[in-house]
Amino acid sequence: MDFYSKLLERVNQAGTFSTNSRICVTRIEQGCAEGVLHADESSLNPNGIVHGGCLVTLADTVAGCAAHGLGGQYVTLSSNLNFLAPAQKGEVRCAAEVRKAGRTIVVCDVTITDAAGKPLACGSFTFFRVGELPN
Repeated sequence: MDFYSKLLERVNQAGTFSTNSRICVTRIEQGCAEGVLHADESSLNPNGIVHGGCLVTLADTVAGCAAHGLGGQYVTLSSNLNFLAPAQKGEVRCAAEVRKAGRTIVVCDVTITDAAGKPLACGSFTFFRVGELPN
């Protein structure tokens, strides 16, 4: 099994925060990643739309995978997410791409869309390298 397959298996392991949040990372390659939030009733805020915290969690998870795909172990340093349209129940997708990778800092751009490709949010996440990934 190659590095990216092992990383994908690790992040999608049952019982983790991501899977408990109904998030599945679908692709990790060097410098990019994709994932999906399966939003259901438990994902909604009192107004009946997907809670912003669910979208931030999706973006942080997918962007973190893009950073980890560079080979190191990273933690989130800062994040910014601009909400463009309300997200509804169903499939919410996220794509992340590394914009800049330095020795210890990685900046990733994220885009969140609905299943039809309508933009729901965009932003950036900054990660700090804390070491190598465990085997």
